[in-house]
Amino acid sequence: MRRVDPRRWSLARQVFALLAVAIVVVVCTGVLAAYLQARRNSIDAARQEVLGVAQAVAQEPTVADALTGAEPSRRLQPYAEQVRRSTGTDFVVVMSPQGIRYSHPDPAQIGRRFIGHIDQAAAGHPFTETYTGTLGPSVRAVVPVTRDGRVIGLVAVGITLEVVGRGLARQIPVLVGAGLAALLASSGGAWLLSRRLRRQTHNLGPDELRRMYEFYDAVLHAVHEGLLLLDRHGRLQLVNDEGRRLLGLPADAVGRPVRELGLPPALAEALAAGGHRTDEIHLTGDRVLVVNQAPARWDGRELGTVATLRDHTDLLALTGELDSVRGLAESLRSQAHESANRLHTVVSLIELGHTDRAVQFATAELAGAQELTDRVMGAVQEPVLAALLLGKAAQASERGVELRIADRLEMPADVADPRDLVTIVGNLLDNAIDAAATAPPPRRVDVAATVVAGPSPQLVLRVSDTGPGVDPANAENVFSRGWSTKPPQPDRIVGRGLGLALVAQAVRRHGGQVAVTPGEPGAIFTVHLPVRDAPVTSPVAEEVAP
Repeated sequence: MRRVDPRRWSLARQVFALLAVAIVVVVCTGVLAAYLQARRNSIDAARQEVLGVAQAVAQEPTVADALTGAEPSRRLQPYAEQVRRSTGTDFVVVMSPQGIRYSHPDPAQIGRRFIGHIDQAAAGHPFTETYTGTLGPSVRAVVPVTRDGRVIGLVAVGITLEVVGRGLARQIPVLVGAGLAALLASSGGAWLLSRRLRRQTHNLGPDELRRMYEFYDAVLHAVHEGLLLLDRHGRLQLVNDEGRRLLGLPADAVGRPVRELGLPPALAEALAAGGHRTDEIHLTGDRVLVVNQAPARWDGRELGTVATLRDHTDLLALTGELDSVRGLAESLRSQAHESANRLHTVVSLIELGHTDRAVQFATAELAGAQELTDRVMGAVQEPVLAALLLGKAAQASERGVELRIADRLEMPADVADPRDLVTIVGNLLDNAIDAAATAPPPRRVDVAATVVAGPSPQLVLRVSDTGPGVDPANAENVFSRGWSTKPPQPDRIVGRGLGLALVAQAVRRHGGQVAVTPGEPGAIFTVHLPVRDAPVTSPVAEEVAP
């Protein structure tokens, strides 16, 4: 025979079995307690009844007269039997203070000594007790009969426990019926509860649920992507450690609407709206996140949405650096071609005998390039940023744009993280060069930077171009993710409209500000970054203008 192992039952089945056992125990205990209470009440009622009858008999004048007269049994036996029959008691015994019976349901017992305690009643105090006499165990009351303050006799009235038991037996069907009704009602409730529990636990056992929780929790905390689960009302129901780190969520984030978690408005709105999202780029305070989102369904019901977050901050930084390297490589290739042309020109001038013209031509080219390099390297203390400016100058020249760097270019090394400086300056220059390249001549980009005096010294970086400019109505949108006046390029790793958003993100991360104003022509982008322990050379910000 196959052995039943309750440990392999589903959680709902185990709960139902435990509830069933508990209900049976509770109901049986309740019925037993009710029976014992009913028995106790029956005995107490019998005590009160026999005490009342005994006191009534003891106070009857005819009883006292008979006790003081001749042949008391002849008068007391008929009276006692009449009282016994009328009250439904089992015996009414009138006796002398010494316990000699004058009446008894069995006439043969008259004249014999009463079986039971009488000392307390003989002393003038009525009492009740349960005692076994000639009729068996009984609940009895013994009351003194007094005249002129003297005890002249005793009255004992009793009801046998057998009679009390018969009365109690009539209550047992009611108690059992009530117990069965309670058992059925409780069992029905337990069945409904187990049925609901079965639906909610999908009929899984405790061990299966425990293993599922342990493995799911381990996987949830082990994945390197941020994971969020939101219900249909946009409330956060689950988030893993990576998701908390990427979004900077508070400890009490679970259960709150996603719009109230302090996320950037665009990201919060995207998560709350639900639906399908594939590789959307969103910016937080210091990160670039790729968001994927899809509806979560179970058994045909929509539970909410599942969103995954990937941190692409480093990837985009490397992408920007790669774009810069590619541009620099293209510029170097173009310069190599131009250098070859110039070298051929110098050689030809020498061959034609124009040596002075050849020297003048060669030194002019070298002086111009060296002047730019010396000015940038002398003004910019950060080598990475200096290399970026030289590379952007070459790139601009390749595209027919003149990149002019102010004579007083001040760029302290500790104003910001070098990678953030590359992000800020590189994206601003790329944006300006692109704008100037699409405009009619003269195509020019001006760069200036200086440290401004004040209680809190600031580096003011200004990049202006001669492009088509920015509509003042769109000044607030320029630094938003996805805003761009350029056509989309399918081959780009990320879409348009991200460069200036990254600039704003990096500037805010260092406690600065960035703004755009109309130029004449073009646009002017101005960045303010706080500087610590930096020399101050300009008293006002207006001196930054190139």
